[in-house]
Amino acid sequence: MSSKYTIAVNMEFVRSADKSFVDGVKIAAGLGYKYVEPMVHTGWELLSEVNYFHSFYMEEDPLLMKEICDAQGIKVGSLSGHSPLMKPEAAIPRLTRAIVLAASVGAKFVNTDEMVKSDWMTDEEAHQAMYYTLRKIEMVARRHQVYVCIEPHGIYTKTAAGLLKIVNLIKSPWIKVNWDTGNSYLAGIEDPYEGLEMVKDDVYHVHAKDISMEQSESARGKVTGTPVGCACGQGVVDWNKVLDILDPLDREIILSVECGTIKQAEDSLTFLNELIDGRR
Repeated sequence: MSSKYTIAVNMEFVRSADKSFVDGVKIAAGLGYKYVEPMVHTGWELLSEVNYFHSFYMEEDPLLMKEICDAQGIKVGSLSGHSPLMKPEAAIPRLTRAIVLAASVGAKFVNTDEMVKSDWMTDEEAHQAMYYTLRKIEMVARRHQVYVCIEPHGIYTKTAAGLLKIVNLIKSPWIKVNWDTGNSYLAGIEDPYEGLEMVKDDVYHVHAKDISMEQSESARGKVTGTPVGCACGQGVVDWNKVLDILDPLDREIILSVECGTIKQAEDSLTFLNELIDGRR
């Protein structure tokens, strides 16, 4: 096995518990996580302001995030900087600040996706807009040496070919893939493991998201993604197949757990640690 896996947790795991960023980091550390993937946003968001939500303001001093994490012995592995690539006026300033924040706290990855296409926009216009966004963002990523990783979550990235088309709009070593195991499964258009095989050379980050049998039966083929999944190992994703594809890649890969509850985050960490240890 050549890949070096780092297990992290996306801070969405405390959303259902109405926890703040500070409390979420404390809880993640208590569960045994060493890395987190914070969500970041611009503006002063009400629920975060009153400590009911985990997202982190990019108006704050970037080193405040590091200070909060350092106090709990946790590192920032990546940032959930999801911004609409098809809407440059929103995505460019938000991703610019997310990349700078990531570099300030020692994180190597900022994750995003294409998000929603406006009805008035043609496919050609959508890709032209995404080209412009990525062209501007790539220069920032290159300066700060932070990877911008695009994940399957929308109408174009629901197939591996569609995802690669967007990644390859800009020929750059700093535009890569964040493979979401749950979203690729729920899209239901192609075999998710064949899709991963197609994009594996560009996969530098993974959203480790499992999908419950109930959600699979009700939503597969009807959606292109979901915010969170169930605990890893308790759903339909074949994790051995996923690692069979990723293992030969000779690089560090973050497996960032995306689940909906604190208990699911705890169970996911146990499962992934045992899975990886058992394959060594």
